[in-house]
Amino acid sequence: MATDAAPAWSLRRRLLAAIIAASSVLWLASLGIVTVIAWHETTEVFDDALEESGYMIMAATTDWDERGLLSELRPDSRARKVDMQYQIVVNGRVIQRTGGAPAHPFINGFSKHDGFADAEADDRRWRVFVVRNQQRNVEVQVGQKYTKRLDILEELAEHLWLPVAGMLVLLAVVCWLLTALVLRPLRQTAAAIAAKTPDDLTLVPAAGQPNELRPIVHALNGVLGRLDHALQAERRFTADAAHELRTPLAGLHMHVQLLQRQHPALAAPFQKLRQDIGRSTALVDSLLTLARLDPLAREELIREPVALAPLLTRLRTAHAAEAAQRGITLEAHCALEQVQAHPVLLDIALRNLVENALRYCPDGSRIEIQAGWHHDQARITVRDNGPGVDATSIQRLTERFFRVLGQDASGSGLGLSIVKRIADLHGMTLHFGPGLDGRGLAVTLDLPSA
Repeated sequence: MATDAAPAWSLRRRLLAAIIAASSVLWLASLGIVTVIAWHETTEVFDDALEESGYMIMAATTDWDERGLLSELRPDSRARKVDMQYQIVVNGRVIQRTGGAPAHPFINGFSKHDGFADAEADDRRWRVFVVRNQQRNVEVQVGQKYTKRLDILEELAEHLWLPVAGMLVLLAVVCWLLTALVLRPLRQTAAAIAAKTPDDLTLVPAAGQPNELRPIVHALNGVLGRLDHALQAERRFTADAAHELRTPLAGLHMHVQLLQRQHPALAAPFQKLRQDIGRSTALVDSLLTLARLDPLAREELIREPVALAPLLTRLRTAHAAEAAQRGITLEAHCALEQVQAHPVLLDIALRNLVENALRYCPDGSRIEIQAGWHHDQARITVRDNGPGVDATSIQRLTERFFRVLGQDASGSGLGLSIVKRIADLHGMTLHFGPGLDGRGLAVTLDLPSA
């Protein structure tokens, strides 16, 4: 049984902690980048304001023309970020101003002692700061166009968008990597479940699984346990039934043989009965073979070097009398010295293939057993020039108890199922194709590479 000895942990909490931690780190990094850029831009703006103020103060004392108007605030013509304009207003009339300021006051009738206000002048919006000297009835109004402030914001955004976009991309990549890392137990469990075969119904380990996945693992293990129990019961029943049937069938065959000798006149019916008993015995033998093969796992199969030439010779000799009686040519060609396989199971598989070919080929046919190399891979093929199998039925040849319609030959429909099971245990590839001279059927076993 699977154990839960490992400490429980939550996939949700781990994923949440990973994403929050990554987001926090990257957010702090983004904040640092924004702070550095904003500090740089703000420093430039304040430096510009200081420079602007210096030029205005100098202009207010030394550089006014006869109208009190300064047309050029700076000696150079480069663009200014702050670009402040000011007016000196006495009794509602501008007596001095910078060249970019309007001729009339930014704001008339400012009620406060000093403060900020928004104004419309020369079809532009201005942000104005007003300082009043009520005793002398003098106002200093310093204004800045809103467009200049938007220019500063645009310049700040122009410097910020690339780092912010880069950090977002980096956040997405980090979150993707963290999600893949945290969800790795899901993929590992899915792979373990996907690797399950009818031969491997062992429980999926629940130890070390996240809390969110444990109910699924427990439910799956329950299904696997019930399925394994049902399969074991079915296999035991098949094996026990087949084993118990062998003795009465053998006794029945013996009694029929005695009756046939005692009543020669009934030889024909008794012969037909003996054939039916022989088919039943063959079916029981096949069921016993499958009952022994089904519980086996590929890892448990013991392989050893098997010399193919003697094996093919024994097969040909064992079936030579039946082939000669029906005028069937049975040939064996071996170009393989040996293969790694279970000797008994390989003999059973090849014997089933030869018996199938003999059973379904008409008299006078030709059957060939060939072992050799095909594209650096060991291959064993049994081919004939019999009636063959249609394309629809060929897909079902390895199904248990399936028999091609229209066949008069006796059989249980288990021979190729046994061959398929033995091939799976050895890791062989079983496939079908056209037989000799473009007719009949070819059954091929491709052995796995060493």
